[in-house]
Amino acid sequence: MISGECDPRFAAVRVIFERNFADGLEAGASCCVYAGGRPVVDLWGGHADADRQRDWQQDTLANIASVTKTLAATAVLTLVDRGQLALDEPVARYWPEFAAAGKGEVTLRTLLSHRAGVVSLAHHPITYDDEVAGVPIMDAIAAARPEWLPDTAHGYHGLTIGHALSAIVLRVTGRTVGRWFGDELAGPLGLDCWIGLPDPELARLAEMITPADPESVLLGADVPELRPLYEALNDPSSLTYRAMYASLDFGWESANDPRFVQVEAPSTDGVASAHGLARTYAALIGELDGVRLVRPELLDQVRRPHSTGLDQVLRFRTDFGLGFMLPGGPLFPATAPPGTFGHGGATGSFALADPDRGLTLGYVPNRGSELLEGNDLRINNLVAALYRSVE
Repeated sequence: MISGECDPRFAAVRVIFERNFADGLEAGASCCVYAGGRPVVDLWGGHADADRQRDWQQDTLANIASVTKTLAATAVLTLVDRGQLALDEPVARYWPEFAAAGKGEVTLRTLLSHRAGVVSLAHHPITYDDEVAGVPIMDAIAAARPEWLPDTAHGYHGLTIGHALSAIVLRVTGRTVGRWFGDELAGPLGLDCWIGLPDPELARLAEMITPADPESVLLGADVPELRPLYEALNDPSSLTYRAMYASLDFGWESANDPRFVQVEAPSTDGVASAHGLARTYAALIGELDGVRLVRPELLDQVRRPHSTGLDQVLRFRTDFGLGFMLPGGPLFPATAPPGTFGHGGATGSFALADPDRGLTLGYVPNRGSELLEGNDLRINNLVAALYRSVE
């Protein structure tokens, strides 16, 4: 069932990857690890469709959900490294409309660290037509009033941060974040990642296997640490509900509609292979094919804690650097050491970088996670196996 290659040093990763299938946790999936800028684990297995008619291949693509945010953040950080953006300049310097409703002093650093307070679009829920056009979502974010005084607290900008970053990239480069990422990063470096999947790549896209009854998904209601989130999602008056369910005009029923991955949805609907994610993160933390996307001193800021503690949206602890989640709280694997950074997605996908050890990991399945942002048993066990391999 399992294909691919694995350096003997990382045999524990292969054991867990195989066990996830044996235990019935997977339908189809791929896992890739880079060490020192080269692949040392590249495994795949299972099926790319619910009917088990298509075998998962090395280059099978899947929706990576919120991991997409880190592709958008990578584009922005590369522009920072090139001097086209500055972390401590107001967003309104690049995107004047963003200054509305008291946001004139919100800096790019504040936005990247989920401290801007622009988390709800309940006044203009995102529709498919909005995603096609792009600009209506940007305009709604620009007009939104922060839910707290910016930079005094933090909360997950789950549906807004990608579009906000795209608006900034558009103002600076004349291209949306998906186009800029594809032209300047993915194409030259061979990164098998997309924010807006082109027609010719659709044949590689895996079918998502979603809950038979999406309303029955408890999102960790039985996990004490996640209980406040579950309760807030069932309270239409809560900020959590307004920032998530009320800000989006569609849900899991769109998971296998290819239109939603073909448009640019830089917060939620990017597409990648496991190899593509691991390679993208490898280009962030070191030299890849003679290219390094960000200088070490900027990378140190990316992985420095900027936000920690109670998340105003998710209602439990989260930790963020600049555009990436950090260890701490239930959304990040507990065995990942300090200094690592990454992100998960509701489709079960996950990506991680460890600059101190020169490691990156990309994991892409097609069975959706029972837990928000994908930090479930599958990825926790894979990350634990990765660190057993290097310790």
